[in-house]
Amino acid sequence: MLYQANILDIDDTPANLEVVTDTLTSQGYAVATAISGERALTRLQKYTPDLILLDVQMPGIDGFETCRQIKEDPDTAHIPIIFITALADADSITKGFNAGAVDYISKPFQEPELLARVKNHLSLQSLKQDLESQVTTRTSELQNALKQLEKSKLQLVQQEKMSALGQLVAGVAHEIN
Repeated sequence: MLYQANILDIDDTPANLEVVTDTLTSQGYAVATAISGERALTRLQKYTPDLILLDVQMPGIDGFETCRQIKEDPDTAHIPIIFITALADADSITKGFNAGAVDYISKPFQEPELLARVKNHLSLQSLKQDLESQVTTRTSELQNALKQLEKSKLQLVQQEKMSALGQLVAGVAHEIN
């Protein structure tokens, strides 16, 4: 892996954190952890991961609310969130996607599935950032071209005015002569 992605794993069960951390670090990812939604939100004020793995069932604010708050903050809204939870019913999955998650993995998870989904969402995020960067660059180029066109237009108008003034002066001089 050329780029070491940063992943925040949020789960209130230390054993789950350990399994996920070991799985991801063995693949070269940098993993930070938080044991509650509140701690994760505090951590996100100073640390911006490339991806968040989030459990639903936690004391205090649950994963759905944590996800909503992350997505409401303009500084963190862009971070993809994958739920990893034992709640596998259709209502919970729908609630997770409606809260802003990009994916939903049921526990117990299979290691290859987790790694594939993490890799895919990191790739999608990277492509999205590249596209946004290209759009920004193109927009800047177009704005510069527009400014240049406006400048050229003003120069042409000024030249036309000077030409008309020159003809007027020549005509007046001719009449005077």
